Amino acid sequence: MNSLPGSICLALVMLASGITTLAAEPTLVLHHGKIVTVDGRFSIQQAVAIADGKILAIGSNADILKLRGTGTEVIDLHGRMLLPGLMDSHAHSAHACMTEFEHTIPTMETIEDVLDYIRDCASKAREGEWIEVRQVFITRLKEQRYPTRAELDRVAPKNPVLFATGPDASLNTLALKLNGIDKIFKVSDGGTGFAERDLTTGEPTGILRNCTRYVKIPTNSVAPTLQHKAQRLQELFADYNSVGITTICERDAYPDDAELYQYVREHGQPTVRVRLSSHVDSIGPIEKVIADIHKVAADPLFHRNDDWLQVIGIKTYLDGGMLTGSAYMRQPWGVSQIYSIRDPDYRGVLFIPKDRLVPMVRAAVESGLQFTAHSVGDGAVHTLLDAYEEVNKTTPVRKSRPCISHSNFMSREAVEQAARLGVMMDIQPAWLYLDGHTLLKQFGYERLSYFQPLRSLFEAGAIAGGGSDHMQKIGSLRSVNPYNPFLGMATAITRQPKNTARKLHPEQALTREQAIRFYTINNSQILGCENRLGSLEPGKLADFIVLDTDLLTCSERNITKTKVLRTYAGGKLVYRAPGEK
Repeated sequence: MNSLPGSICLALVMLASGITTLAAEPTLVLHHGKIVTVDGRFSIQQAVAIADGKILAIGSNADILKLRGTGTEVIDLHGRMLLPGLMDSHAHSAHACMTEFEHTIPTMETIEDVLDYIRDCASKAREGEWIEVRQVFITRLKEQRYPTRAELDRVAPKNPVLFATGPDASLNTLALKLNGIDKIFKVSDGGTGFAERDLTTGEPTGILRNCTRYVKIPTNSVAPTLQHKAQRLQELFADYNSVGITTICERDAYPDDAELYQYVREHGQPTVRVRLSSHVDSIGPIEKVIADIHKVAADPLFHRNDDWLQVIGIKTYLDGGMLTGSAYMRQPWGVSQIYSIRDPDYRGVLFIPKDRLVPMVRAAVESGLQFTAHSVGDGAVHTLLDAYEEVNKTTPVRKSRPCISHSNFMSREAVEQAARLGVMMDIQPAWLYLDGHTLLKQFGYERLSYFQPLRSLFEAGAIAGGGSDHMQKIGSLRSVNPYNPFLGMATAITRQPKNTARKLHPEQALTREQAIRFYTINNSQILGCENRLGSLEPGKLADFIVLDTDLLTCSERNITKTKVLRTYAGGKLVYRAPGEK
């Protein structure tokens, strides 16, 4: 490993007298460790000094220990690894922290688990009261399918039921009836989507594609206060810290989400830095959509230089999901029992046509906002890249850090185009881990050769960063989706899906060094804070973690087992593992 002389890494200032001296006495020194700086050379150092919430100096044990003063806290790492604080480039934390506010939601791994939960809810509900199950993905159920309309009718005959996964859903008969979804139902709001129909009778099967917005559900529960939300969010932040996460991007922030983050920033004790991608809807007059983009550009949070909370851009939705059967593909999905697809020519659902997408991208780029869109299928990814290409003819897009969220299905051409344009990707390896076995069954091995093509992206010089798409629950491995970054690293390194012995195109695996960059400096580039975060270099903010495992040398099976011993944000200890002195 590289090891620079301490004199090169020390943060020094030159006084007018010509004498070189330290800028400040460190408040904290950590020594005798394996300090992975993730700088341009990925250099490994022995010790680090912290002052005023920033990295003061990095170098050898001897050089750094010379800096300690009478008030300096000194910690012997005993050879343990120290990394920059980890970053999650795609989370939905404001919503996720509230999903179990009223009651615990059990883990559902089979159709029977789903039906048992609905049956239990129905036994406690009033007749006619809605029952909702959200984000239980069919790809992760043992049966790998939606619960049918008949099954939902059987367990809740007197209650409308919605089993929703993003914009897609399965409904029972009463839910369809209450929302007027019948044989003649058609989308009429200018958006896309449809109701699946029985090929013989023409009646809706209960499966909706990008039509969950048509399901109107009255609110029966008592709304939590802002203070309740803030408490839950800080509980989630504490759990993020426990697995080494010190920065997240809230991808799809509504105004009330921004209000919550501001409240925690001003009244709480923030321990996680937040970047916001503000939600922009694509349905309606294009003039209003463009006006909404300009409104985000005028938000004080976009212009305020705040290391804890800042708006960086906008987020919209370009297609459906691979977990639900509506991602927009270049080739047909194929008739599928898993996804209840009956049309052999069905390619998924594209939400925004090109003639609307290009002006949206242009408005964001010209305003200096990062544009990103939920784009899962290769058809959606190519569509967004082509929109960036069109805008780039007159206005260079690279400076605005254009992004593609998820970008699961790609191609060699898409990888090369993204690298050339400076388009970045936020990608969630946990999807490969949890859903790879279902995708193999649906698409076959060869069609997945450019599924999350991380090695190709790195080799092409494109910037890809790791995230979770955390949607529900607190708990790094029980959450939907799991936000444990060590699971993400292990998956990116091994390409090993759950529930199958076959690795998914191991030629696309990352090295250990690349996997660490994936969750640190690459994410800081995507989020526009690489000058402050993402690596351990003098002058940068002192966000870092101490691990019990050497991620560069441990066995692959031990990567996911990695435990965080200490987490620091701005030089302050925000998490210490039980038993850690």
